[in-house]
Amino acid sequence: MDLGNMEPGLQISNITEEWAKSFRKLHMEFFVISTTVFTLATLIVNFILLACIFRTHALCQETRYLLVANTLISDVLFLIFHLTTQLCNSTGVVISWTVCELVTTVTATAYSSAILSVTLMVVDTYAAVRWPLKYREFLPPARTHRILLGMWLFATTYPLTLVILMVSDRKQDEEVKMCLVLILLWFMETKNTVGNHLYLLITAIVCAILILYCYIRLYMVTKTQGIWQSRFSRARGTLLVHGILLMLYFTPSFVFSVELILFHRKDINHDVQVWISTVNMSVFMLLPRACAPYLYGLRYREIRETLIQLLFHPRCRPQITFS
Repeated sequence: MDLGNMEPGLQISNITEEWAKSFRKLHMEFFVISTTVFTLATLIVNFILLACIFRTHALCQETRYLLVANTLISDVLFLIFHLTTQLCNSTGVVISWTVCELVTTVTATAYSSAILSVTLMVVDTYAAVRWPLKYREFLPPARTHRILLGMWLFATTYPLTLVILMVSDRKQDEEVKMCLVLILLWFMETKNTVGNHLYLLITAIVCAILILYCYIRLYMVTKTQGIWQSRFSRARGTLLVHGILLMLYFTPSFVFSVELILFHRKDINHDVQVWISTVNMSVFMLLPRACAPYLYGLRYREIRETLIQLLFHPRCRPQITFS
Protein backbone atom coordinates (compact mmCIF):
# COMPACT_ATOMS: atom_id res chain seq x y z
CA MET A 1 0.00 0.00 0.00
CA ASP A 2 1.39 3.42 -0.98
CA LEU A 3 0.81 5.51 2.13
CA GLY A 4 2.40 8.64 0.78
CA ASN A 5 -0.22 9.24 -1.94
CA MET A 6 -3.28 8.74 0.26
CA GLU A 7 -5.37 11.25 2.15
CA PRO A 8 -4.64 11.33 5.92
CA GLY A 9 -8.15 10.13 6.85
CA LEU A 10 -7.98 7.29 4.33
CA GLN A 11 -4.50 6.38 5.56
CA ILE A 12 -5.66 6.08 9.15
CA SER A 13 -8.82 4.16 8.25
CA ASN A 14 -7.08 1.67 5.97
CA ILE A 15 -4.10 1.11 8.25
CA THR A 16 -6.23 0.44 11.32
CA GLU A 17 -8.53 -1.84 9.32
CA GLU A 18 -5.58 -3.94 8.09
CA TRP A 19 -4.12 -3.98 11.58
CA ALA A 20 -7.42 -5.18 13.05
CA LYS A 21 -7.57 -8.04 10.52
CA SER A 22 -4.06 -9.23 11.41
CA PHE A 23 -4.81 -8.74 15.11
CA ARG A 24 -7.86 -11.03 14.90
CA LYS A 25 -6.12 -13.57 12.66
CA LEU A 26 -3.23 -13.98 15.12
CA HIS A 27 -5.65 -14.01 18.11
CA MET A 28 -3.78 -11.18 19.77
CA GLU A 29 -6.92 -10.29 21.72
CA PHE A 30 -6.03 -12.97 24.27
CA PHE A 31 -3.17 -10.76 25.47
CA VAL A 32 -5.79 -8.52 27.04
CA ILE A 33 -6.40 -11.18 29.72
CA SER A 34 -2.88 -10.99 31.12
CA THR A 35 -2.85 -7.22 30.60
CA THR A 36 -6.03 -6.83 32.66
CA VAL A 37 -4.82 -9.09 35.48
CA PHE A 38 -1.41 -7.44 35.83
CA THR A 39 -2.88 -3.94 35.48
CA LEU A 40 -5.51 -4.44 38.18
CA ALA A 41 -2.99 -6.07 40.53
CA THR A 42 -0.53 -3.20 40.03
CA LEU A 43 -3.24 -0.58 40.50
CA ILE A 44 -4.26 -2.12 43.83
CA VAL A 45 -0.67 -2.07 45.13
CA ASN A 46 -0.13 1.48 43.87
CA PHE A 47 -3.28 2.80 45.54
CA ILE A 48 -2.28 1.15 48.83
CA LEU A 49 1.20 2.69 48.70
CA LEU A 50 -0.23 6.10 47.79
CA ALA A 51 -2.58 5.86 50.77
CA CYS A 52 0.41 5.07 53.00
CA ILE A 53 2.30 8.11 51.78
CA PHE A 54 -0.49 10.70 51.77
CA ARG A 55 -2.04 9.58 55.08
CA THR A 56 1.27 10.02 56.89
CA HIS A 57 2.32 13.64 57.41
CA ALA A 58 6.00 12.80 57.88
CA LEU A 59 6.17 10.95 54.56
CA CYS A 60 4.51 13.86 52.75
CA GLN A 61 7.29 16.14 54.01
CA GLU A 62 10.06 14.04 52.46
CA THR A 63 11.12 14.79 48.88
CA ARG A 64 12.04 11.19 48.09
CA TYR A 65 8.59 9.94 49.08
CA LEU A 66 6.89 12.71 47.12
CA LEU A 67 8.88 11.59 44.08
CA VAL A 68 7.87 7.98 44.71
CA ALA A 69 4.24 9.08 44.99
CA ASN A 70 4.49 11.07 41.75
CA THR A 71 5.95 8.03 39.97
CA LEU A 72 3.08 5.88 41.25
CA ILE A 73 0.50 8.48 40.21
CA SER A 74 2.02 8.64 36.73
CA ASP A 75 1.89 4.86 36.50
CA VAL A 76 -1.73 4.78 37.69
CA LEU A 77 -2.81 7.23 34.98
CA PHE A 78 -0.82 5.33 32.37
CA LEU A 79 -2.26 1.95 33.39
CA ILE A 80 -5.87 3.17 33.42
CA PHE A 81 -5.76 4.71 29.94
CA HIS A 82 -3.54 1.95 28.58
CA LEU A 83 -5.97 -0.73 29.79
CA THR A 84 -8.92 1.20 28.35
CA THR A 85 -7.23 1.34 24.95
CA GLN A 86 -6.32 -2.34 25.05
CA LEU A 87 -9.88 -3.35 25.96
CA CYS A 88 -11.31 -1.26 23.11
CA ASN A 89 -8.85 -2.74 20.63
CA SER A 90 -9.47 -6.32 21.76
CA THR A 91 -13.26 -6.05 21.73
CA GLY A 92 -13.41 -4.25 18.37
CA VAL A 93 -14.96 -1.04 19.68
CA VAL A 94 -14.97 1.70 17.03
CA ILE A 95 -13.86 5.04 18.45
CA SER A 96 -13.19 8.54 17.18
CA TRP A 97 -9.63 9.22 16.06
CA THR A 98 -9.71 12.49 18.03
CA VAL A 99 -10.57 10.57 21.19
CA CYS A 100 -7.73 8.18 20.39
CA GLU A 101 -5.34 11.12 20.05
CA LEU A 102 -6.41 12.59 23.37
CA VAL A 103 -6.17 9.25 25.18
CA THR A 104 -2.74 8.68 23.66
CA THR A 105 -1.68 12.18 24.73
CA VAL A 106 -2.61 11.44 28.36
CA THR A 107 -0.83 8.07 28.14
CA ALA A 108 2.31 9.64 26.65
CA THR A 109 2.26 12.40 29.27
CA ALA A 110 2.00 9.86 32.10
CA TYR A 111 4.78 7.79 30.52
CA SER A 112 7.06 10.83 30.22
CA SER A 113 6.22 11.93 33.76
CA ALA A 114 7.24 8.52 35.14
CA ILE A 115 10.62 8.67 33.36
CA LEU A 116 11.21 12.23 34.55
CA SER A 117 10.24 11.23 38.11
CA VAL A 118 12.71 8.34 38.11
CA THR A 119 15.37 10.74 36.81
CA LEU A 120 14.58 13.23 39.59
CA MET A 121 14.83 10.41 42.13
CA VAL A 122 18.42 9.82 41.03
CA VAL A 123 19.15 13.56 41.28
CA ASP A 124 17.50 13.66 44.71
CA THR A 125 19.65 10.76 45.94
CA TYR A 126 22.76 12.56 44.72
CA ALA A 127 21.74 15.82 46.43
CA ALA A 128 21.02 14.04 49.73
CA VAL A 129 24.45 12.35 49.72
CA ARG A 130 26.41 15.31 48.36
CA TRP A 131 24.94 18.02 50.62
CA PRO A 132 23.43 16.19 53.65
CA LEU A 133 23.39 19.27 55.92
CA LYS A 134 21.78 21.63 53.40
CA TYR A 135 19.54 19.04 51.72
CA ARG A 136 16.34 19.71 53.71
CA GLU A 137 16.80 23.46 53.37
CA PHE A 138 17.47 23.20 49.65
CA LEU A 139 14.48 20.92 48.89
CA PRO A 140 11.57 21.72 51.21
CA PRO A 141 8.13 20.22 50.36
CA ALA A 142 6.84 23.47 48.81
CA ARG A 143 9.76 23.63 46.38
CA THR A 144 9.35 19.94 45.55
CA HIS A 145 5.69 20.55 44.72
CA ARG A 146 6.66 23.35 42.33
CA ILE A 147 9.28 21.15 40.68
CA LEU A 148 6.73 18.36 40.17
CA LEU A 149 4.17 20.82 38.77
CA GLY A 150 6.75 22.15 36.30
CA MET A 151 7.65 18.59 35.34
CA TRP A 152 4.01 17.76 34.56
CA LEU A 153 3.63 20.94 32.50
CA PHE A 154 6.76 20.06 30.55
CA ALA A 155 5.54 16.50 29.94
CA THR A 156 2.11 17.72 28.80
CA THR A 157 2.80 20.80 26.70
CA TYR A 158 4.36 19.34 23.55
CA PRO A 159 2.11 16.26 23.04
CA LEU A 160 -1.05 18.29 23.72
CA THR A 161 0.03 21.12 21.42
CA LEU A 162 0.84 18.67 18.63
CA VAL A 163 -2.55 16.94 18.94
CA ILE A 164 -4.37 20.29 18.87
CA LEU A 165 -2.53 21.25 15.69
CA MET A 166 -3.30 17.88 14.10
CA VAL A 167 -7.00 18.14 14.96
CA SER A 168 -7.21 21.67 13.55
CA ASP A 169 -5.70 20.46 10.24
CA ARG A 170 -8.52 17.99 9.61
CA LYS A 171 -11.92 19.07 8.37
CA GLN A 172 -13.73 16.05 9.76
CA ASP A 173 -13.03 13.41 12.31
CA GLU A 174 -12.87 9.76 11.27
CA GLU A 175 -13.64 6.62 13.20
CA VAL A 176 -11.07 3.85 13.56
CA LYS A 177 -11.28 0.20 14.53
CA MET A 178 -8.11 0.28 16.62
CA CYS A 179 -6.40 3.01 18.61
CA LEU A 180 -2.68 2.40 18.19
CA VAL A 181 0.16 4.50 19.57
CA LEU A 182 2.36 3.24 16.74
CA ILE A 183 0.09 4.64 14.03
CA LEU A 184 -0.35 7.91 15.91
CA LEU A 185 3.41 8.29 16.32
CA TRP A 186 3.94 7.48 12.65
CA PHE A 187 1.27 10.02 11.63
CA MET A 188 2.78 12.68 13.91
CA GLU A 189 6.19 11.90 12.46
CA THR A 190 4.93 12.55 8.93
CA LYS A 191 3.47 15.87 10.07
CA ASN A 192 6.29 17.16 12.24
CA THR A 193 9.37 15.01 11.92
CA VAL A 194 11.89 17.59 13.15
CA GLY A 195 9.83 18.60 16.19
CA ASN A 196 9.20 15.01 17.25
CA HIS A 197 12.82 13.95 17.00
CA LEU A 198 14.12 17.10 18.70
CA TYR A 199 11.67 16.77 21.61
CA LEU A 200 12.39 13.08 22.16
CA LEU A 201 16.12 13.38 21.55
CA ILE A 202 16.65 16.36 23.85
CA THR A 203 14.58 14.81 26.63
CA ALA A 204 16.41 11.48 26.40
CA ILE A 205 19.84 13.16 26.28
CA VAL A 206 19.11 15.41 29.28
CA CYS A 207 17.80 12.49 31.37
CA ALA A 208 20.75 10.28 30.40
CA ILE A 209 23.32 13.00 31.19
CA LEU A 210 21.75 13.75 34.57
CA ILE A 211 21.58 10.07 35.53
CA LEU A 212 25.15 9.29 34.43
CA TYR A 213 26.55 12.43 36.06
CA CYS A 214 24.78 11.71 39.38
CA TYR A 215 25.89 8.06 39.40
CA ILE A 216 29.51 8.93 38.64
CA ARG A 217 29.60 11.72 41.23
CA LEU A 218 27.92 9.50 43.82
CA TYR A 219 30.57 6.84 43.35
CA MET A 220 33.40 9.37 43.51
CA VAL A 221 32.02 10.98 46.68
CA THR A 222 31.29 7.72 48.52
CA LYS A 223 34.06 5.39 47.29
CA THR A 224 36.28 6.22 50.27
CA GLN A 225 33.53 5.43 52.80
CA GLY A 226 33.60 1.67 52.20
CA ILE A 227 29.91 1.36 51.31
CA TRP A 228 30.72 -0.26 47.96
CA GLN A 229 32.99 -2.99 49.30
CA SER A 230 30.28 -5.41 50.40
CA ARG A 231 28.62 -7.35 47.60
CA PHE A 232 25.21 -6.89 49.23
CA SER A 233 25.64 -3.30 50.43
CA ARG A 234 22.72 -0.89 50.33
CA ALA A 235 24.58 1.35 47.89
CA ARG A 236 24.94 -1.50 45.40
CA GLY A 237 21.30 -2.41 45.93
CA THR A 238 20.16 1.16 45.28
CA LEU A 239 22.27 1.36 42.13
CA LEU A 240 20.91 -1.99 40.93
CA VAL A 241 17.29 -0.95 41.58
CA HIS A 242 17.70 2.35 39.73
CA GLY A 243 19.46 0.61 36.85
CA ILE A 244 16.79 -2.07 36.46
CA LEU A 245 13.89 0.36 36.56
CA LEU A 246 15.52 2.83 34.19
CA MET A 247 16.18 0.02 31.72
CA LEU A 248 12.58 -1.19 32.01
CA TYR A 249 11.13 2.29 31.58
CA PHE A 250 13.27 3.14 28.55
CA THR A 251 12.98 -0.25 26.79
CA PRO A 252 9.47 0.37 25.33
CA SER A 253 10.71 3.62 23.78
CA PHE A 254 13.51 1.81 21.96
CA VAL A 255 11.06 -0.85 20.81
CA PHE A 256 8.78 1.91 19.48
CA SER A 257 11.70 3.29 17.51
CA VAL A 258 12.22 -0.14 15.95
CA GLU A 259 8.50 -0.39 15.23
CA LEU A 260 8.52 2.96 13.43
CA ILE A 261 11.44 1.84 11.30
CA LEU A 262 9.72 -1.45 10.44
CA PHE A 263 6.47 0.37 9.72
CA HIS A 264 8.08 2.01 6.69
CA ARG A 265 9.54 -1.24 5.41
CA LYS A 266 7.48 -2.99 2.72
CA ASP A 267 9.53 -6.19 2.93
CA ILE A 268 8.52 -6.81 6.57
CA ASN A 269 5.54 -9.09 7.11
CA HIS A 270 2.61 -7.17 8.55
CA ASP A 271 1.97 -9.95 11.07
CA VAL A 272 5.47 -9.48 12.48
CA GLN A 273 4.73 -5.81 13.12
CA VAL A 274 1.49 -6.73 14.89
CA TRP A 275 3.33 -9.25 17.07
CA ILE A 276 6.06 -6.80 18.07
CA SER A 277 3.60 -4.01 18.82
CA THR A 278 1.30 -6.25 20.87
CA VAL A 279 4.15 -7.70 22.94
CA ASN A 280 5.52 -4.21 23.56
CA MET A 281 2.13 -2.90 24.69
CA SER A 282 1.14 -5.96 26.73
CA VAL A 283 4.50 -6.94 28.26
CA PHE A 284 7.28 -4.35 28.08
CA MET A 285 4.95 -1.46 28.96
CA LEU A 286 3.68 -3.25 32.06
CA LEU A 287 6.97 -4.59 33.46
CA PRO A 288 8.30 -1.33 34.96
CA ARG A 289 4.88 -0.45 36.39
CA ALA A 290 4.57 -3.88 37.98
CA CYS A 291 8.10 -3.72 39.46
CA ALA A 292 8.13 -0.09 40.64
CA PRO A 293 5.90 -0.55 43.74
CA TYR A 294 8.17 -3.31 45.03
CA LEU A 295 11.57 -1.98 43.96
CA TYR A 296 10.85 1.58 45.09
CA GLY A 297 7.83 1.76 47.39
CA LEU A 298 8.25 -1.31 49.60
CA ARG A 299 12.04 -0.95 49.63
CA TYR A 300 11.77 2.02 52.01
CA ARG A 301 11.53 0.98 55.65
CA GLU A 302 9.23 3.90 56.57
CA ILE A 303 6.69 2.95 53.89
CA ARG A 304 6.79 -0.71 54.94
CA GLU A 305 6.14 0.23 58.56
CA THR A 306 3.28 2.53 57.56
CA LEU A 307 1.79 -0.21 55.39
CA ILE A 308 1.92 -2.73 58.25
CA GLN A 309 0.19 -0.26 60.57
CA LEU A 310 -2.52 0.50 58.01
CA LEU A 311 -3.18 -3.16 57.25
CA PHE A 312 -2.97 -4.69 60.72
CA HIS A 313 -3.77 -1.69 62.93
CA PRO A 314 -6.19 0.36 60.79
CA ARG A 315 -7.52 2.34 63.75
CA CYS A 316 -4.07 3.55 64.72
CA ARG A 317 -2.83 6.60 62.89
CA PRO A 318 0.69 5.90 61.59
CA GLN A 319 3.35 7.80 63.53
CA ILE A 320 6.53 7.95 61.48
CA THR A 321 9.28 10.35 62.46
CA PHE A 322 12.68 11.05 60.97
CA SER A 323 15.84 11.83 62.80
